[in-house]
Amino acid sequence: MNTLYLDNHLLVVNKPAGQLSQGDSTGDADLVTEAKAFLKERFDKPGNVFAGLVHRLDRPTSGVMVLARTSKAAARLSEQFRTRGPEKTYLAIVDGHLGDTGAWVEHEDGIVPKEAGGVAVVPLGSTGSQTGRLRVRTLANEHRRSLVEVELLTGRKHQIRAQLAAAGAPVMGDFRYGKPTAFADGHGIALHAVRLAIDHPTQKDRRVFVAPPPAS
Repeated sequence: MNTLYLDNHLLVVNKPAGQLSQGDSTGDADLVTEAKAFLKERFDKPGNVFAGLVHRLDRPTSGVMVLARTSKAAARLSEQFRTRGPEKTYLAIVDGHLGDTGAWVEHEDGIVPKEAGGVAVVPLGSTGSQTGRLRVRTLANEHRRSLVEVELLTGRKHQIRAQLAAAGAPVMGDFRYGKPTAFADGHGIALHAVRLAIDHPTQKDRRVFVAPPPAS
């Protein structure tokens, strides 16, 4: 976890690939626990430390995440994410081509949960589906792979991974939705949350946070 910004209400970090956003039954290291330990040491706080999770990144995805340091900030940020106020931009390396460089292309699909976990992309309006919308711009094509920029317009589970795979260009290293092509050390996928814009929960001005991509 690398700290990008810190004030009385916010802690913004660059989450590494392979780390859980929040603890689960595996007992593996998670971002919230690490953030609490960081704040406790940084401010020499006795007792419990508050670090509110207001959004998530998938475990194999790296990038910018904001945590709330107060309950007021947590409530206001949660409402922002619920109403799709934040702007979320990702970078991905995909196995395939999604078009010529430069042009934005919007993808709109139905997304439904699968019994075995994950999600499936289905036609819009399918029974039990939710609408998933995103915009994709190709930045570079090389051989059978592309570097793309993604603007996430809705916040469905595994949305980017599933929709890019359905479009014929799965994220590199994503065994669940793609092909068995390992990425980096095998703990992550080539998907990075590079930019997050939110309204500050107390000062109300728009804040933009950028997380440099990992070397991989």
